[in-house]
Amino acid sequence: MWISETVIAWLFLGISVMGAVFTLNAFIPVRRVPALFVPSFLGSWLTAELALHHIVWQAVATFVFVQFGALSSWPGIAGMCITLASWFGLLVLFHDGRRAQDVFDDALSGLPDLDDARRLPVSRLLMPFRFSRRGVEVVRNVLYREVAGKRLHLDVAMPRERGQNRPAIIQIHGGAWIIGDKREQGWPLIGHLAANGWVCFNVNYRLSPGATWPDHLVDLKYALKWIRDHADEYGVDRNFIAVTGGSAGGHLAAMMGLTANDPEYQSGFEDADTSVQAAMPVYGVYDFTNRLGTMNDRFRTRMLEPLIMKAFFDTEPEKFYRASPMDRVHEGAPPFLIVHGDRDTLAPVEDARLFAHLLGEASRALVTYAELRGAQHAFDVFASPRTARMLDGSLRFLTAMHARAKTQSDREPAERFSPVEKPQTANP
Repeated sequence: MWISETVIAWLFLGISVMGAVFTLNAFIPVRRVPALFVPSFLGSWLTAELALHHIVWQAVATFVFVQFGALSSWPGIAGMCITLASWFGLLVLFHDGRRAQDVFDDALSGLPDLDDARRLPVSRLLMPFRFSRRGVEVVRNVLYREVAGKRLHLDVAMPRERGQNRPAIIQIHGGAWIIGDKREQGWPLIGHLAANGWVCFNVNYRLSPGATWPDHLVDLKYALKWIRDHADEYGVDRNFIAVTGGSAGGHLAAMMGLTANDPEYQSGFEDADTSVQAAMPVYGVYDFTNRLGTMNDRFRTRMLEPLIMKAFFDTEPEKFYRASPMDRVHEGAPPFLIVHGDRDTLAPVEDARLFAHLLGEASRALVTYAELRGAQHAFDVFASPRTARMLDGSLRFLTAMHARAKTQSDREPAERFSPVEKPQTANP
């Protein structure tokens, strides 16, 4: 053999340590060290949602090393022990993903459960090009607004068999208010909802730095107006439109739910009904002021201030408070399902907990919070067990809210949001 068994053993030990570092990082991602922040997020994100994939590649590597004599000396034996410990950790991560069903069952207790036929096996987490197999039609790039030299489009996914008065939902992509596109995010949820009778609109909006807050929100409110104006064309019940989104899209979904009919955000279409009947922000950002100290200072100084708000918090704090869902809670908010992972390093879970607490205290409607153990930011990008259970929980919540709305004989007009009086700093 051209490489000695001793060298093979040491190489195996090195590979085993590398795999174990990925596993450990999935349990304890780094948030406070700037140089490690991004690689730690990526590593924990990939490992937590693809735990079984990691076991497979490590098993293949282990088999090859053992065949070449890696266990002939102590470094190889140490490597095997480390590998087995890593596999145990990966199985724990996989189990955490499967337990998301328990989290949603607890959060949604009291709401009707889904029929088995409506639950989504992981194997059926389908991307848009396979929607037709589930009786779903997708219409791409529908123009809904021309503003500031931009043409804004949305995609529509709906049951191929047309109907009337179907519930609808707006999906808002993330990307730190700077990047992202409707083609990239939300499609697993859209496919699941459309296959169960929903009409889904995946909407683009103006992005920073070209756009300045609240341009992003104004565009989305205009999209909501456009959907109501074209409700008959798409078979939509204009009296029930929900909203969802992840990350920056979660922030915007929360703001959509909390600022219904606020003329500040609908210049030129002030009389339009911009209420939503349910909101489901996922791993959203709920505070632009960093009142809990959970965000790195660079989030505000390098992103919010120069690129998105184009204002300084020290001189214009009111702008940052009014852009924070925490400070926009009120008793007339629609029902909310707030979904967040407890290992989210980009949108800290502490902020989500506080937002859920503040909203729950203020709102007369249902506010439920589902905290997913082991989940990183953007966990639903992958076709994982956790994602499948999140999609089922989402459908269960939205279906129940639609059923409740249908039983109300008189639909109350959306309440306008009161201005911010002071920042709220209560702890949950």
